[in-house]
Amino acid sequence: MEGIPAIVLGIITIFYLTDLPSQARWLPQDERDWLVHELQAELDAKKKIRTYTILQAFCDRRILMLIVVWFLAVTGSLGTIYWIPTFVKRLAGFSDQTVTSLLLIPALIGIAGMLINGWHSDKTAERYWHTAIPLIAAGLMFGLLIFAGHEVPLAISFLLLGSGFFYAFLPVFWSLPTMMLSESAAAATFGLINSIGQLGGFVGSYAIGVLNVRTHSLRASFAFIALVYLMAGALILRLRTPSSKAES
Repeated sequence: MEGIPAIVLGIITIFYLTDLPSQARWLPQDERDWLVHELQAELDAKKKIRTYTILQAFCDRRILMLIVVWFLAVTGSLGTIYWIPTFVKRLAGFSDQTVTSLLLIPALIGIAGMLINGWHSDKTAERYWHTAIPLIAAGLMFGLLIFAGHEVPLAISFLLLGSGFFYAFLPVFWSLPTMMLSESAAAATFGLINSIGQLGGFVGSYAIGVLNVRTHSLRASFAFIALVYLMAGALILRLRTPSSKAES
């Protein structure tokens, strides 16, 4: 069932998605002209960005920082995704059906967060704060969760909010490499950042499992997730400092 939408959309894409805006016959002529003009303006702006080889891009300090950010973010997010049913179950003792229903909330928060944060980032032309704030907000929710104690409604609220806030970080984060590098160098860094960062999925789930076994408490796991999110947010804000901007 999960694969059917992707297959259907893939078939539609073959016949409906064009290579260039100028070929999109389903758009009015004035909208096609506007898109072509905007894309050309973006290409002209990219010419002002230093040209890197792919190897130079891989060694760029800012790209290395983005790799660390993505690694930390994935460590927290996948650790949460794999363990959140256990978290909710142990915090509240709800039935499996209730736990499953509650897990719809972070997904809905995530959808709204991605759309609103991405839209506002485009409107204000600001990327760094829009990338960092969702991470910091998620980290703070998990940090507060440590002190929620036996207040079940409060603890569950912090857990679901923290799990949902993270998703607003995603669309803006992936715009950062193209602000720093141009063309093929930027495209190659997407693969590098993602391939190394995905190792965080193993680290996060494994670390949480170890912490649960060693401490027999969820607080250590919540502290770990809060820490990696806050570290990732802090690194993003470090990227926006004058010295970092000067390198671009």
